[in-house]
Amino acid sequence: MAERDWELVKGFVIGGLIGAALGILFAPKSGRETRQDIADKADELMAKARDEYEKAAETSRAAYEAAVKKLKDAEGTARVKVEEIEGKVSELAHQGAESLAENTSRLKKALDAGMEAYREEKTKV
Repeated sequence: MAERDWELVKGFVIGGLIGAALGILFAPKSGRETRQDIADKADELMAKARDEYEKAAETSRAAYEAAVKKLKDAEGTARVKVEEIEGKVSELAHQGAESLAENTSRLKKALDAGMEAYREEKTKV
């Protein structure tokens, strides 16, 4: 629960207790009736405080669940992007390997042709 929510509940309870105590103390009743009124008001305020706490807890829980959902959605999106990039990297690596093999083959053929031409020139001389 957020600090602000606790402050709200605390302020609500304290304000209610002060108001109830002042109202009861200035009412023209007997000690027994006053004590009963104080007990009744305390129970009423506790019930209200409990309700406020539950509302604040529900709000916090909803915010937490929304944040978790957003994080899971972001994780899923990130996984898809990583898989796409892995696929592209793999494809580029494969193309690079093919290109290297092709160029190596051409170079070998060129060297073989150069060696053959050299041998032919050498036998002519």
